[in-house]
Amino acid sequence: MFEEKKAEWLHIAESLKPTLHRETVRPISGMPDHALAENDQIVLDFGNHFVGRLTLKLSSQGSHPDAPVWLAVKFCENARELNETLDGYTGWISKGWVQQEQAHIDVLPAVFHFSRRYAFRFVKIDVLALSLRYRLVIEDVFAEVTTAADDSVLCPLKGDARDIIIDRIALRTLRNCMQDFFEDGPKRDRRLWMGDLRLQALTNSVTYRNDALVRRCLYLFAATADREGRIAACLFTEPRVEADDTYMFDYSLFFIPTLLQYAQATGDRTTMDDLLPLALHQLALAEAQFDPETQLIRDSDRLGWCFVDWALPLNKQFCAQAIWIYCARAALQMKTDPLLEEKVLLRREAARKHWYDRERRLFVSGAERQISWASQVWAVLAGIAEGADAAACLDAAAACPDALPMVTPYMMHHYAEALCCVNRKTQARQVIRDYWGAMADQGTDTYWELFNPADPDESPYGSPVVNSFCHAWSCTPAWFLRSGILEENAQNTRA
Repeated sequence: MFEEKKAEWLHIAESLKPTLHRETVRPISGMPDHALAENDQIVLDFGNHFVGRLTLKLSSQGSHPDAPVWLAVKFCENARELNETLDGYTGWISKGWVQQEQAHIDVLPAVFHFSRRYAFRFVKIDVLALSLRYRLVIEDVFAEVTTAADDSVLCPLKGDARDIIIDRIALRTLRNCMQDFFEDGPKRDRRLWMGDLRLQALTNSVTYRNDALVRRCLYLFAATADREGRIAACLFTEPRVEADDTYMFDYSLFFIPTLLQYAQATGDRTTMDDLLPLALHQLALAEAQFDPETQLIRDSDRLGWCFVDWALPLNKQFCAQAIWIYCARAALQMKTDPLLEEKVLLRREAARKHWYDRERRLFVSGAERQISWASQVWAVLAGIAEGADAAACLDAAAACPDALPMVTPYMMHHYAEALCCVNRKTQARQVIRDYWGAMADQGTDTYWELFNPADPDESPYGSPVVNSFCHAWSCTPAWFLRSGILEENAQNTRA
């Protein structure tokens, strides 16, 4: 399905590949003022988070070098990573993502280029070995750094000093994830993920306005749909453009509101009309997940069937139903469909009938009738909860000590947006200041993939050593602070 369009879609995507902005940067501190001996160590601070390739200009002092220099080089996104090691690592994600290298330089003087691209602020260099006959001189260190974001188009944010700091870090997060496409993280996984793209595109629309990059990503997803027309959760672009074999219920559907956001931001109806049949097809594919009698989505215990949040205990049945409604409503903004309108109403009422706990004024999920923050947030965003019930379910979650908490900036974005939907603008602003502000208080230059204020070392992978500390889905404070949605008279016009 759509096979005849894929070559054309890929051609469009590749024609939109950006010319990256390049800059040479040097460390602001840490350069040694003396020659280094074996077992010496230096830590270079580049003053901000960058994405690029490092070059070392090396020479020697003393006798002619009679043995290679052996260096260990570690690239760190923030200072907390400097002392982390792989000792005893048992995480389930590959430790190949850890940003460290060893290099042997046989002949000095030399200009040594690291071929691999890294995301870093700090670079730690350990001299593992050299001969007693000479010392190592580091004459220069510089990096060629890249981004598809044009900083010159940004307007400074005015107002509260804390908001300005939070916004600056959010912008840096988005900027450094903007490369040949919208990456989820420049350290890890360096892939185009639909969930991240939706929030990156949203923030881009009020900041860098690189609309061509959003369009490129939409066409990349379209060109890599499988034979059934299913949109993958993520894709690779090297060595060729190729979908990952990961498919998630919510991420496939999120192609729809991402296309709508793009069309609303740009007025590009040609792209919208070109990709709309594929977008609507995601709703058709989702039909197999629903019970036609009850109009409820079937639950699943398959890990990753629906993402929602990085919380393994989270039952996602209710959220999946809500996300289908949310995305169907986005589709209806692009194309009138009375049958789809009727189905949205049926599934909204089915969700209320089956999962609404009237006594507690909140929504439950799954056979165990789990209470979670995520369910209440998506009830509001999907319009399953409206009026007084919408605000009440968020309040009920706050009052329920057993409610499963949110664990990622991705989910916290949706919570802040849900607060805006119920006109809790002041509270939404406070969530941003408290949550993203707590990351800012840690001295970070970019926002993280996962953040638990009570346990900053928390990781879904078994160790923070593989966590991503510049992660796309964390960039949205810039959208909240620049779009006007936090103003008391603003309306949330999103799907």
